[in-house]
Order: sequence, then C-alpha cells, then structure tokens
Amino acid sequence: MTDTMTVGSLNRLNKTYSRRSMFLRRFGAHKLAMTGGIVLAIVVAVAILGPVFAGDPLTLNPSQRLAPPSLDHPFGTDNYGRDTFARAVAGARVSLLVGAVTALITSVLGAIVGLFAAYNRIADTILMRISDGLMAFPAILLAIAIMAAMGQQTSNVIIALSIVFTPYVARIVRSAALVAKEQTYVEALRSQGASLFRILWINIFPNVLSPLIVQATFVFADSIITEAALSFLGAGVPPPAPSWGNMLLDGKTLIYSAWWMTVFPGAFIMSTILAVNLLGDGLRDLLDPTFNRRK
Repeated sequence: MTDTMTVGSLNRLNKTYSRRSMFLRRFGAHKLAMTGGIVLAIVVAVAILGPVFAGDPLTLNPSQRLAPPSLDHPFGTDNYGRDTFARAVAGARVSLLVGAVTALITSVLGAIVGLFAAYNRIADTILMRISDGLMAFPAILLAIAIMAAMGQQTSNVIIALSIVFTPYVARIVRSAALVAKEQTYVEALRSQGASLFRILWINIFPNVLSPLIVQATFVFADSIITEAALSFLGAGVPPPAPSWGNMLLDGKTLIYSAWWMTVFPGAFIMSTILAVNLLGDGLRDLLDPTFNRRK
C-alpha cells in the first residue's frame, strides 16, 4: 500500500514538473512574452535597486534648477533642482506598488464575486447589477470621484482602482465559471452532497485561473496608467512624493524649455505599459489550450 502511494506521488510530481517545463519552454519560444518579461524585469530591478545608485528624490538644489541631462544628472533636474532620474526611479516604485497591489486585490475580489455569481442565480442578479452600475462610469471619472471622497493618499489610490477594476475581473471569472459549472463532474459532486467550498474553490476555480491570471496582467497595466492620469490631474499620489503622473504635471508647462522633465517619465510609463501588455498577450496565448494546435 505504501509503495503504491509512493509511486502515485512520484507520478504526480513528474507530471507537475513536466507541465512546468513545457510551459517554460513555450514561454521562452514566445518572443513577445519574453520581450515583455525582460523589459518588465528591468523596470522592477531599477525600482528595487534605485536607492543604491540614485540620489534622494526630494533633495532641493536651487542652484541646479532646470539643469539639462549631464553626467551628474543623467535625466536633468526639475524646476526645484531635484534630480529627475532619482524621482523617476522612485516613481517606478510607486507605480509598480499600485499596479501590483491593485491587481492582487481585484483578482481576489473578482474571483470571489465571479464564482458566487456564476453558481447562485440570486447572487448573480445582485452582484452583476452592481458591477454593471460601476462599469457604466468611465474608469478615470469613477476613480477621481472616489479619490475626491477619500483624499489623496497612495493607499486610497489603490482602494479606488480596486473598486474600479474589480467588476471587469468578476465578469471574466463569471464567464469562465459558467462554462465549468455545466460540466458533468460538477453535477456528480452536487449529487454526492459536496460542500459549496469544495465545488467552487477546489473544482471550479482551477478552470478559471488561466483567464484570471491574464486579466490580472491587464489590470496591472491599467492601474499604472490610471494612477499616472490621476496624479497628472492632481487627484493621485500627493506631492512632493514622486510619481510619474505628477512629474508629467510639473513638466507640462516647461516642455519646450525643459523637455527632459516630460520625456523621461513618459518613456518609463510607455515602456512599462508596453512590457506588461506584451507579457499579458503572451500569457493569454500560452495558457490557451488550443495554442499548440494553432502553432
């Protein structure tokens, strides 16, 4: 009996290892996904290691006000003499933090709402109508309204964006769960008296995990760009804390005389959003069961 259990455990481990190896090989062969992953890894490394090689983003130096890019200041300085490179690196930490935490919160809440909505008709009616109401507002306008009510703080930005994007994730999860719900094995579990927790989280949830992961990457990208838009409009991360959005706000009136104040934060935003979207598109292809047949 023990030998049989050991052989079964080894077989499961081998299958898991084989699936992971196959996924990594396919990921390495997917050029867009690899490109996005590499660029995003560089941005994350810059954000994490920034304090080591970048200066203090809040240090004022009026004598160096609006200095162009140089060896001392690779990205130049802003209208207060602050190092633009240090501020861009610090802004990367803020943007990545907001994007990652928002994607995590929306994934958890979206999975809970979507699964219960798919399984229970009454919950479906209530939760989806609330989601429809939230989705009826443009994302940026709803986020501005929430920030106006809660006040300017990084934590409030995360809360506002989580409220904005959770309905979109819930819709994706609900659609996938509705398909899984009609499978024969779910009917068999019901007839055997399986608990709601087991049916939803052990049997149905694995079937919605792939679209959930893909949607989380897009929420990550949308959160970064929405946070930048909020900060640019003066409703996001409060100054003097650096953010790519409020850096663009500081540089918009000086774009002709101090172009570096706008170009470098904009380049960070563009490269990060492009990398996350490429990674998300690649994951969507790789997690699609028909990917191999299309290839």
